[in-house]
Amino acid sequence: MMNPILADADIPTYPLEMEEGNTHRFISILEADGQRNLLREEFLLPHRKDFYLLAYVKQGSNRHWIDMTPYTLHPHNFYFSVPEQVHLKEEARPMTGTLIGFTKEFLALDDSQQLRKLPLIQNPQNGHELRLSAADREFIEDILAKLSTEYNRPQDWQQEMLLGYMRVLLIYLSRLYTQQFSSQEVFADRQMLKKFQASIEENYQELHEVAAYADRLNITAGHLNHLVKAQSGKTAMEHIHARLLLEAKRLLFHTQESIKEIAFALGFEDASYFNRFFKRLTDKTPLAYRNAIREMYH
Repeated sequence: MMNPILADADIPTYPLEMEEGNTHRFISILEADGQRNLLREEFLLPHRKDFYLLAYVKQGSNRHWIDMTPYTLHPHNFYFSVPEQVHLKEEARPMTGTLIGFTKEFLALDDSQQLRKLPLIQNPQNGHELRLSAADREFIEDILAKLSTEYNRPQDWQQEMLLGYMRVLLIYLSRLYTQQFSSQEVFADRQMLKKFQASIEENYQELHEVAAYADRLNITAGHLNHLVKAQSGKTAMEHIHARLLLEAKRLLFHTQESIKEIAFALGFEDASYFNRFFKRLTDKTPLAYRNAIREMYH
């Protein structure tokens, strides 16, 4: 197994890179032909992307990491990532397939604002890979072909066409996401839960208490906890702690920052409190977790 490459300090975040001469805003579509390597050299080190990435793999067996999980690409599977996940490529090999990168601004072009609420975009299970049936592959390949053609042939109302095709693709993939990742009942009305989760994503490093999030959502802490528990099966505090724990694991695994530095980066007043928090949720100290997971993938 691989001995994961570590970042010296902060994990860099890279923006969506547009091809030279590209007139599109907020979206990039590339066809990988198996002849050229599309991977940027800096992606061979731990990094984050500030955009969403979709990758349909026709052929290829590259190995890479998302957060603390290694993946080997499988032909005719679909891969996706959302901003803030930590990426690491083990090697740069050509592949065949389609790569689509798009930003939050692209999702904002949707007047209904429904795209940003889709399971694939929210990614509550922190997933990355979707298995495709033969029927799935046929449908997705058809939509990708339409997207690629539209993207590379400027015409009137091109942005509207791209948004329309992307809407179909993202809804279809979200159905697959729900089938393959959801392990609990899907509630018809989860608006408060989504607002709460979005607020956690923006503020988890500074806000650790339910009351602070309730204030931002203009409800009481008790009512917030009741709604969140009803809509997710978890308490509001469990959601806050889960996000902190995920980021702590990312930093422990992918960087050489000290336990104290990680504690402060996540808003803990001192390292001893962070140690107790981490051990309570994992039964391991941060140092023990770091040593164990690195030894596992050595």
